[in-house]
Amino acid sequence: MERNRRALAIGVLVGLLVVGGCGGVADPAPRMNIEVLGTRPHDPKAFTQGLEVDGDVLYEGTGLAGASSVRASRLTTGEELARTELPAPFFGEGITVTDATLWQLTWHDGVAIARDPATLAERGRVRYDGEGWGLCAGDGRLVMSDGTDRLTFRDPVTFEPTGSVELTSRNGARLNELECAADGSVYANDWPTDTILRIDPDSGAVLATADAAGLLPATARADADALNGIAQLPGTDRFLITGKNWPTMFEVRFTPA
Repeated sequence: MERNRRALAIGVLVGLLVVGGCGGVADPAPRMNIEVLGTRPHDPKAFTQGLEVDGDVLYEGTGLAGASSVRASRLTTGEELARTELPAPFFGEGITVTDATLWQLTWHDGVAIARDPATLAERGRVRYDGEGWGLCAGDGRLVMSDGTDRLTFRDPVTFEPTGSVELTSRNGARLNELECAADGSVYANDWPTDTILRIDPDSGAVLATADAAGLLPATARADADALNGIAQLPGTDRFLITGKNWPTMFEVRFTPA
């Protein structure tokens, strides 16, 4: 009961701040519900920074300096297919697969690493300016976040920037892990909150928001960090969601509130 009262109070406060800070105009984005369809175990030691599904392979990138990795496992069975560790001081961030390359970001290092998707062996490195947070691939381009409310587009082969867009609402959001959905939209975790944004990457409009605060039980929250993993299951309207050091990965569907 006490937790519910605190959540209600915080919700009212946030609502007042949004209205007051935007000249009386509230966030226009509609809400999405999160329908949980199933769960699967997730490594509670994995400081998840990127999640991607390509065919029957689930890729996961993890962070922390000296403890970052990229893992590939069979989606249906959980069998580990490959794993590679990043040497210190690299801090791994978002990952995505495009054509025959797995791209991996680093946080403060300004380095994108190109890998073989099957073996995860490094093929090359590209420098970029600023921080690396989330990454996804769609419509023949890469979409990258840097911890601000801006998305940067990059060439999937050279990693060179080709443009950018800022959110038209939810300004100040810290876009983190990204998923380029099949419908052309981009789903983004707003760090360090439990909010997921659905974004039109061409205009920067926030199309909808979802609150994942109740996804992980309170009993599992003590050792868990922020929500930070979202990947669409190919050919479906379902997504996998998890977080840093979460013991569970959720299979969900986003539905209109």
